[in-house]
Amino acid sequence: MSDHGRAVRVRISGKVQGVGFRYWTRDEAVRLGLTGWVRNEEDGAVVAVIAGPDAAVTTMIERFRRGPSGASVSSVETEATQLEKNPTDFRITR
Repeated sequence: MSDHGRAVRVRISGKVQGVGFRYWTRDEAVRLGLTGWVRNEEDGAVVAVIAGPDAAVTTMIERFRRGPSGASVSSVETEATQLEKNPTDFRITR
């Protein structure tokens, strides 16, 4: 990822399911030129992998702290990740 920026795995907790968080994440990521994926977890959290330019990744992490209207984010945990294959778009997965 070094020539295209960085990749980060993000876990967002709080009231983040049932409020359109995944769709909001996809829209924001596309706006910022990021690639990756987002999904709901069984424990009520949302997990995403975002990849792209450092400034865009940082901006997306900041946006995760607010989330869409209706969300109530209690924590955002991030960790750098290595991608075997660079994603070409941003998807909602299961």
